[in-house]
Amino acid sequence: MRKVELNMTEEFKYNTIKKLVETSGNKNTAALKLGCTRRNINRMIKGYREKGKDFFQHGNRGRKPVNAIDETTVQEILTLYDNKYYDANFTHLAELLEKHEGIGVSKSFLRELFLGKDILSPMATRTLKKRLKKQLERKEKATKSNKEKERIQEQIVSLEDTHPRRPRCAYFGEMIQMDASVFVWFGDVKAHLHLAVDDCTGSIVGAYFDPQETLNGYYNVFHQILTTYGIPYGFYTDKRTVFEYKRKGTSKLEKDTFTQFSYACKQLGVDIKTTSVPEAKGRVERMFETLKSRLPIELRLAGVTTLEQANEFLHLYVKEFNAKFALPINHTKSAFEKQPDQEKINLTLAVIAERKIDSGHSIKFDKKYFRPVKRDGSPIHYRKGTSCLVIQAFDGKLFATINNNAFALDEIPKHEQQSRNLDVPQPVKEPKRRYIPPMSHPWKTNEFFKHVRAQQHRETPDGMTYEDLWYTQANYS
Repeated sequence: MRKVELNMTEEFKYNTIKKLVETSGNKNTAALKLGCTRRNINRMIKGYREKGKDFFQHGNRGRKPVNAIDETTVQEILTLYDNKYYDANFTHLAELLEKHEGIGVSKSFLRELFLGKDILSPMATRTLKKRLKKQLERKEKATKSNKEKERIQEQIVSLEDTHPRRPRCAYFGEMIQMDASVFVWFGDVKAHLHLAVDDCTGSIVGAYFDPQETLNGYYNVFHQILTTYGIPYGFYTDKRTVFEYKRKGTSKLEKDTFTQFSYACKQLGVDIKTTSVPEAKGRVERMFETLKSRLPIELRLAGVTTLEQANEFLHLYVKEFNAKFALPINHTKSAFEKQPDQEKINLTLAVIAERKIDSGHSIKFDKKYFRPVKRDGSPIHYRKGTSCLVIQAFDGKLFATINNNAFALDEIPKHEQQSRNLDVPQPVKEPKRRYIPPMSHPWKTNEFFKHVRAQQHRETPDGMTYEDLWYTQANYS
């Protein structure tokens, strides 16, 4: 005889109707107890007399729903999640499966599926993590297999903090954590706050607002550090943004922001390390959470509505913030080296771009034309196709290096300011002397391209490195 298993509700109905029939009890009392009508009581009495306990078991028990997803598809989803979509939350995963794999499932199905496999979404709440941890601990106690216990223990550890606590750095300036965060800091438009936080003291050593997360934003933060404290020992930065080498669909070297920033660090002897794990640089990440609850209010009360006003406000605010929250700075344990002079800072925090001399003996940069000039202001001419480097210093001044010689760049206006034929002749002015960096400037061609090659590890289609190609073009121009 087949054993009939009932759930708690079905078992309660069965026992109530069984007692009612055997004792000829009151049907109204039974209806009140079960929360149904007298007509339903009569139906259940009839079913009990005909089928017994079997009547109270749901008819779909053990049957697979018509719209159920087959086991092959379930296994395919699990495999895709393990190997391809492992960092997607369940809502995003449902969209990706439908878009790229042609598998249409709901996020609720995915949630139940993965919870059944003891897998949580990357966006799981702390409460859900605690609940799953307790379930795994119960399973660990119930199982007798050592192998299964080890597997469950690994899952429990993965639910906990995967980034163990570590002590702060011993020296001020030993590690500067840098990142940027987009938020509606002031007004009604989002802006990116570029931030640098010292790991030893937790003090903000640089802060700058920019419309986007850009090299300019981090250069301004770097400039604040150099002018206020000196040269730090090293940076710990976000690998996924401006500090990661990424071609971004363009071959222009000035768009390679990681190479630009890391080359500036190399000139000053600053170590730079990157990570794609936010928790690894928790000091700056937590600082953003603190500032998001405080800074917008301060900016609103100060009447700040523009980027310029916001950056001006930061100078005073950072000092007040550090005085309240940062640890005292022990200058006897500082890793900062002496501040460089303003000229070196200006020339080091530069954007370097590859260009060629055109047929008009000029260089095109930023949609404008420039002519290279000597120190005395007189122009110098090179053959068409000669390779050069254009350098935009931190203060915006432009220079060029051709065959390792440095020159200033004068913009060529689209129109003459005065007509030679129609205006009154003016006295001829002697060329104005230009400032040109000495031969010790940081833009030596061989050093720069050696750094570029080390960062990019890329080759031209014919197998030549871009450095070799540049020299070939320069020598045969």
